[in-house]
Amino acid sequence: MRSTTRWAQGRDLMLMSHLQQSISHADIPTKILHNRTMVQLGLCAFRKGFIQHAHTTLNEIQSSQKSKELLAQGLSTQRMSERNLEQEKIEKQRQIPFHMHINLELLEYSYLTCAMLLEVPHMAAHQFDQRKKLSRTFHYQLRNADKSPLIGPPDSMREHLVASAKAMMKADWKTCADTLLAHKIWSLMPNAEEVKAMLKQKIKEESLRTYIFTYSACYDSISPLVLAKMFDLTNAQIHALISKMILNDELKASWDKPTDLLILHRAESTKLQSLAKQTADKLMYVMENTEKMLDSRGISLGTTFGNKGGNSATGLPWQSSWSNNLYQGNNKATTTTEATTTTTEATTTTTEATT
Repeated sequence: MRSTTRWAQGRDLMLMSHLQQSISHADIPTKILHNRTMVQLGLCAFRKGFIQHAHTTLNEIQSSQKSKELLAQGLSTQRMSERNLEQEKIEKQRQIPFHMHINLELLEYSYLTCAMLLEVPHMAAHQFDQRKKLSRTFHYQLRNADKSPLIGPPDSMREHLVASAKAMMKADWKTCADTLLAHKIWSLMPNAEEVKAMLKQKIKEESLRTYIFTYSACYDSISPLVLAKMFDLTNAQIHALISKMILNDELKASWDKPTDLLILHRAESTKLQSLAKQTADKLMYVMENTEKMLDSRGISLGTTFGNKGGNSATGLPWQSSWSNNLYQGNNKATTTTEATTTTTEATTTTTEATT
């Protein structure tokens, strides 16, 4: 299936084999063959424009940070101290010949491109809740780029991708497409021109989604003709994309047929409401952890705080040994202080009487 683009047939054959259920118990050569097959299926899905399927297929290999070893295309220098000469000899015998290698840079660029097309609109839709992440590898590249004190023109593959992602965050699809497709790595992709045309179309669509998610709160209504001109899409494509967003409950809006306008309903939560929800979630998390801690010590949080009288000795709303000891220690210190004060006053009175 590698030499063709019949991705659907290859996917069906892989699913019919049920190999995913037993691959963890297979021998190492079979695991290597399985990994290489999954990578080829992911790249095939990417060339056909199935971005979600390509990201899901390539995610396991790329997120492990050991794609070279998993594909038997080299040995990691970071693990040289973990294996002896015999193990190293066995692993070298498993290596794939060079003419059968999969370009790892092309593989990483394809995976990160899929992550960008999925993650940037997702970040715009959940801009007040960044806990939901689709690709941790993509976010890691963004954080590394933000740490750089000087940002120049993109040179490496990852710099091209980060620059494209930042342009898409601003809904600037032209800059995003020019920066992403300017890298020479795409010349190694089969049917490169068709893949570039597909990516350009995907960038337009995802930039439109990002723009609507980001600026929908600023509009009461907007014309699809304006959006079509901004993103170089047809009116039918604008209608199809936005209608799909409405059906998937991603956008609170409706079409006004007489005027052919998109009416936006401001049902999204404000920043204050999102922060309040996050605070409530964190407090709930702290409360659950506190209950688990008290249960492990044999203390019931509901019973102790439900006791209106609390501890009669301490006056606290819960009963525990450390609170009793603290209260008793405070009582002893207070009694000692009072006794010292009384002795001092008695000595002062005796001195005055003698005088």
